[in-house]
Amino acid sequence: MKKFFNEGALVLTTLLWGVTFVVIKLSLADVSPLVFVSLRFTLASLILLPFAYKLFRTFNKEILTGGIILGLLNFAGFATQTIGLKFTSATKSGFITGTFVIFTPILQLIIEKRKPRKENIFGILLVLLGLVFLSSRGNSLFDIFNELGTNFNIGDFFTLLCAIVFAAYIVYLDIISHKIDYKALVFIQIIVTGIFGWLFAYLLSVTGLEKFSFQLGNTALFATVIATTLQTKYQKFVTPTKAAIIFSLEPIFAALFAFLIINERLSYFGFIGCIFIFTGLLVSELLGNRDTNVR
Repeated sequence: MKKFFNEGALVLTTLLWGVTFVVIKLSLADVSPLVFVSLRFTLASLILLPFAYKLFRTFNKEILTGGIILGLLNFAGFATQTIGLKFTSATKSGFITGTFVIFTPILQLIIEKRKPRKENIFGILLVLLGLVFLSSRGNSLFDIFNELGTNFNIGDFFTLLCAIVFAAYIVYLDIISHKIDYKALVFIQIIVTGIFGWLFAYLLSVTGLEKFSFQLGNTALFATVIATTLQTKYQKFVTPTKAAIIFSLEPIFAALFAFLIINERLSYFGFIGCIFIFTGLLVSELLGNRDTNVR
């Protein structure tokens, strides 16, 4: 029963992430990307501050180092994702972000020396094919040679970088979350993300503070404080592979909310690309990790 509760917490986390693609897309009409990230995580830090006073007595070098590294990865992931959303659709952003499931076994090979199976490699090929179709405008098979891959823009590129960073975040979180109290990790990484958001907003001469929208408050509370807490607390009870499978539902939730809230639609090729990507994610994780033990 506890196993299903842990996995359910990650499903709820994924649902909260899914709806934020639309919320952030709408909010970026009022604020620049890095300022949005800065405000989002600064507000989240203030929400957590009243509950964090006990943590200062338990801080040590290991907690501080782990929290800072997670915060840097968190900032890099959300910064590239938010910048990408400025130039691409919420649906495309959701599916491209979801490819972090493919990058997870690759980084596990590099960092933890876990060799990917041939099914992982086949899944990667399916995802790459899906990205080509997702980045196409065509609605007819007659357009396949003229339109295939012609709609890949700068926003898609930044979102792909975001997927790589989030894969690194998941692998590193799996390494340290068993040794460090999750509450300290949540607090430090959110503060670090906000600090680096302001620093880069200044260094890159991003637009100053604009309208503080209600949508920003939603992302700070639900998608940042609650979702980060759930992920940091419960992912350690689920293998990285199973966590990645659950998180692969994120693009499905993103596409659903994008359609329901802002009536976002894909081209025929884009829809085919989504199918390839989702199939590749499942092939890589379900078939490519049959021998993975569940904690």
